[in-house]
Amino acid sequence: MADGKRPTLQVDTRPERGTRATKRLRRAGLVPGIVYGGGSGDCVSFKVDARVLRQTLVDGSALIDLQVDGKKRPVIVKDRQLHPVRDEIIHIDLLEVRLDEKIQTQVGVHLEGIEDAPGVKEGGVVDHVTHQLNIEALPTAIPESIVVDVSGMEIAATMHLSELTPPEGVEFLDDPEETIIATVVVPTEVEEPDEIEEETELVGEDGEPVAAAEGEEGEEGESGAEEGEDSE
Repeated sequence: MADGKRPTLQVDTRPERGTRATKRLRRAGLVPGIVYGGGSGDCVSFKVDARVLRQTLVDGSALIDLQVDGKKRPVIVKDRQLHPVRDEIIHIDLLEVRLDEKIQTQVGVHLEGIEDAPGVKEGGVVDHVTHQLNIEALPTAIPESIVVDVSGMEIAATMHLSELTPPEGVEFLDDPEETIIATVVVPTEVEEPDEIEEETELVGEDGEPVAAAEGEEGEEGESGAEEGEDSE
């Protein structure tokens, strides 16, 4: 990707520290973050408008130009923390990179052609097994995602990483034979259990069915009562 096409993220240095300070930032619509790396190895804390950050990440570029303190730094997303309920970014870690050195990172896997797969037309369901792949590439060659065409998958088929061709300049680091990208599975039909007509017997300590024993005692009691009534 050419330098002119990379998105630029404008941020401000963040002198605020501590939990209370970060909570105040979030209430003000800002996201705290840290950028690691650089020639000195120092990390820089920053804050950025949540909407600006969201728009930059939605753009999909793996490589971003971070503008901080009048200096432009090429960075990639190292980690992001999401709110457990609202699914919003509450903290982000960036990593400064050199454009002439390969780095190892993760990229997402995107499946396409699901509805056209013969296995799906026959009633199967595509199970997306691997959502992230480990790769090595120059920062400028990191793809937005690894796009996988599953339109040719038959019923009960399994697609391994070995079947994919990496984008130019990208090397897959995961085991090609052990890494499963997707499978087409047949939904299992849930059969209704047969109605049980026989009543379940409760077994007492002596091993005799409690229900039966109580029934016999009841019959004997009734017989005794009837004899009593007759004697009267």
